[in-house]
Amino acid sequence: MSVTYEKKERLIVITWNSPPLNVLDLSLLRQLDETLALCAGERDMDVVVLRGAGERAFSAGVDIRDHTPEKVPEMLEAVHGVIRKLLALPQATVAAVRGVCLGGGLEVATSCDLVVASEESAFATPEIFVGCYPPVALARFAGMIGYHRAAEMILTGRRFPALEARGMGLVNRVFAPAEFENHLRALLDELLGKSGAVLRLTVRGLRELSLQNFDRALRRSEEIYCRELLQTADVAEGVAAFLEKRPPHWRHR
Repeated sequence: MSVTYEKKERLIVITWNSPPLNVLDLSLLRQLDETLALCAGERDMDVVVLRGAGERAFSAGVDIRDHTPEKVPEMLEAVHGVIRKLLALPQATVAAVRGVCLGGGLEVATSCDLVVASEESAFATPEIFVGCYPPVALARFAGMIGYHRAAEMILTGRRFPALEARGMGLVNRVFAPAEFENHLRALLDELLGKSGAVLRLTVRGLRELSLQNFDRALRRSEEIYCRELLQTADVAEGVAAFLEKRPPHWRHR
């Protein structure tokens, strides 16, 4: 398990490798947090690409074993720390998605300025199946893709194929698998062809204006999660059922 950090000219590529589905556990999240802190200090770098190793998954989400009541506060702090750092980077950011992009992995991807995907990719917030909800998606997706689309995604947990995700506004561009790397490179060349100074200022303005209420909304989402959701019997049952590979027996309280 590792996070790599490659620099070339004005571009940084961050790749995490956690086979088989690039699940984000606490150790990997801490590495990613440290890597993003390095990016923030790179004044000669203008674009950052985030990707999961291989073609099966950008990330299948946060490790379900970290969703237990005793681990949730640390898990939320780690995931949301990464996302807050990502949203504060001075560089333009691109999520390069191949394969599944689920839960916390989707929250990370959609915190980038641009999201590109291969045609075989799929996007979902499946937390509802294990008695949880995705706090960042709850705080941001209604404003990003519209309330009813966000509600369908969060409340049903169903998977959206790449083309449908593009139509919803979650994804900017979708490429055939064989052409993915070439098209990604073309997009990066588009960005790197711009003035680095202007790119940084424009990105900062875009984020500041579009995310004015995000931090307050995320704090409230975290509060409901920790103070109310974790007090239900069903959150523990959902996680246990997933780990035991059985259907959950909801008590509805």
